[in-house]
Amino acid sequence: METLLYKVEDRPPILTTVLLAAQHLLAALGGIIAVPLVLGGALKLPPDQIVALVNAALLGSGIVTIIQCKGVGPVGIRLPCVMGTSFTFVGAGISVGLEHGVPGILGASLAGSLVMIVGSFFMPTIRKLFPHTVTGVVVTMIGLSLTPVAIDWAAGGAGSANYAAPGSLAIAGIVLLLVIGFVQWGKGIVSASAVVLGIMIGYLICLALGMVDFSQLHDAPVFALPQPASFGMKFPISGIAAMSLAFLVTIVETTGTFMALGSATRTPMPGKTLARGILCDGVGSAFAALLSSPPVSTFAQNVGVVSLTGVASRHVVALTGGMLVLAGLFPVLGALVVTIPQPVLGGAGLMMFAMIVSAGIRMLGHSAPTKRNSLIIAVSIGCGLAVTIRPDLLAKLPAFVKEVFGSGITVGALVAVVLNLCLPGREVDAIDEEVEGETLVQELA
Repeated sequence: METLLYKVEDRPPILTTVLLAAQHLLAALGGIIAVPLVLGGALKLPPDQIVALVNAALLGSGIVTIIQCKGVGPVGIRLPCVMGTSFTFVGAGISVGLEHGVPGILGASLAGSLVMIVGSFFMPTIRKLFPHTVTGVVVTMIGLSLTPVAIDWAAGGAGSANYAAPGSLAIAGIVLLLVIGFVQWGKGIVSASAVVLGIMIGYLICLALGMVDFSQLHDAPVFALPQPASFGMKFPISGIAAMSLAFLVTIVETTGTFMALGSATRTPMPGKTLARGILCDGVGSAFAALLSSPPVSTFAQNVGVVSLTGVASRHVVALTGGMLVLAGLFPVLGALVVTIPQPVLGGAGLMMFAMIVSAGIRMLGHSAPTKRNSLIIAVSIGCGLAVTIRPDLLAKLPAFVKEVFGSGITVGALVAVVLNLCLPGREVDAIDEEVEGETLVQELA
């Protein structure tokens, strides 16, 4: 495996850090604002309330990103993690919001976050459910589940009237080739900044072709102060139950993301380390609710940026958190980034998410080539892909089933864990977590 350009504790020069932090911002910003926009649209909120949700989401994501990267006592994994609003909570959020409004969503999120906070104390036990084979499956499924998102971006956006237009595909292809070229033949900062350079050039091409829509920029306020608890809170029992279930699902997904991040940064992932990260997710979601933001969780997209560029510095991503805070305080800045055409993001995203798949395949390569492991890998990835490729597969099942099994990452992880527990010859990682971590790092090096 290639040597990291910047390790976790490295501090790149200030200008380099700014450029690399902007790279993570570009990869995450669209996903962060998408959730409040979807919730606002589904609940038919007035524009000013949607803007308030977006600002709160950006501000909350930024603050929690800084805490996750830097750490505050037992809170924070101290790795390059970008935090943002998660689509895992959209289904539960809409169902709660239609009956109890935004106050119901925020109250249920605050109460439901206790599930993740309490769950963090059991992570050393949960970690034992994720030996190398299971971890490899989860990481692979993260990449495979994100790839359709990049494809939709490349085609112009899901539901677009001009979906898969030749012009959109051409732009995405150009950006993809640029990123490949910068990574393969670029040196130093050029290689490390491959994603942001590819996006910048793609943006300029789209600007020249008149493909950039500035309408959102015109409507965005220049400055906006946060309004904590502006919507108020309600605590409906049904809503708390729905959100608690979503938080349980998020624990599984976030654990897999941390495993992928451990692979990308050459960092051991014992249970205690996972516990700090999950605790930050839970505390961060509670804090986000107080800010009037939907819950937050670790973004898998940004693991692809780390894998692709070899930049694992947590200080770089902490600056990304600072940029998100500025975007929350100055909505016009976030609106400017949102003007980037989706085909541009698609070209870069396809490369980033494919790198996560590559990391998962490498991890699976360290598993013993036994019939048992082959069975676990084949069945779990197959089941995960089933709901990823054909989400309508669950359309006629009860709502709580769709909530739990709607994510290919969750399905793949659960099937892999269950098969590893049930099939004879259970795979168990080293009992001593420190030894386990050192061994894993050596294998990934």
